[in-house]
Amino acid sequence: MSVIRFAGGRSVRFRPRALASGAGCAVLALVLAVFALGSGDYPIGPADVVRSLVGDGDPAHDFIVNELRLPRVVTALLVGAALALAGALFQSLVRNPLGSPDVLGFTQGAAVGALAVVVAGGSSLALAAGAVGGGLATGAVIYLLAWRQGVHGQRLVLIGIGMAAILTGVNGYLLTRGQLMDAARAVLWLTGSLDGRGWKDVLPLLVVMAVLVPVVLLGCSRPLRMMEMGDDAASGLGIPVERLRLVLLAAAVLLASFAAAAAGPVNFVALTAPQLAKRLTKSPGPNLLASMATGAALLVGADLIGQQAFSGHQLPVGVVTGVLGGGYLVWLLAAERRAGRI
Repeated sequence: MSVIRFAGGRSVRFRPRALASGAGCAVLALVLAVFALGSGDYPIGPADVVRSLVGDGDPAHDFIVNELRLPRVVTALLVGAALALAGALFQSLVRNPLGSPDVLGFTQGAAVGALAVVVAGGSSLALAAGAVGGGLATGAVIYLLAWRQGVHGQRLVLIGIGMAAILTGVNGYLLTRGQLMDAARAVLWLTGSLDGRGWKDVLPLLVVMAVLVPVVLLGCSRPLRMMEMGDDAASGLGIPVERLRLVLLAAAVLLASFAAAAAGPVNFVALTAPQLAKRLTKSPGPNLLASMATGAALLVGADLIGQQAFSGHQLPVGVVTGVLGGGYLVWLLAAERRAGRI
């Protein structure tokens, strides 16, 4: 732990490894974003991409980079950061490395809301609104079912897994009720895809993150670290445990729901990114900033792999994260079993 002291007696404590790891992941995310902006049927070099971003590029490059590719890359960065932050909050609150929106049923709830709109023949904007509404409704149901003189982490995990199984069945039924073309569009959305994303898709998520991220990082980060010592210890230190848990759960559900509205229910980023950040920083606590940077790098990298892995054919980003995240989940479960925690 290092300390920087300022005039007037103020000081800031930080862990050099955690700061370096978070900064490294952020730089990696930006580097991958530059390469993603330059990849495609019309490849553009990194130097030309940077010149276009700062407004000093060739007109043709400016159009391709800023108008065609930048919305997709920005969506990937924001969705990855939002999912990672939501996952870090869930894992910290339930004190379980398996706590994430896609395991606990919140992502499936967002999918139910979106599929209900598809069956009704709604527009893309209505689909996004349905995803947000479905995620919020699922969060409220899980919270109420898990409440018993407070919300216990293990109870929340078990109820969330049960809700995920139920909602997966509901999603399958809704797919059978839609028209063929609508069902095909819904399946692509359920996979998780960044194809065709524009500024209208990323703007709602950007607004939500602009509001929630400062609230979580500046207002709730330190109390959240205290809550990891246990509810009794946090209450003894003056932390309003249940009120703070409700606020943070609501923030996590909103982040996951708006991320799903922007790119579909991309799996495993919320599960994997916080754990990778914790292993990189080797720091206790939720590691919120490092998790966000790791999630952004993961999703941009997965999208880049999906575009380049097979010549002439693009994989939806959810397929790539599913393959990589599924392997990570198997490894995590094996590690938890060896440690005697499951």
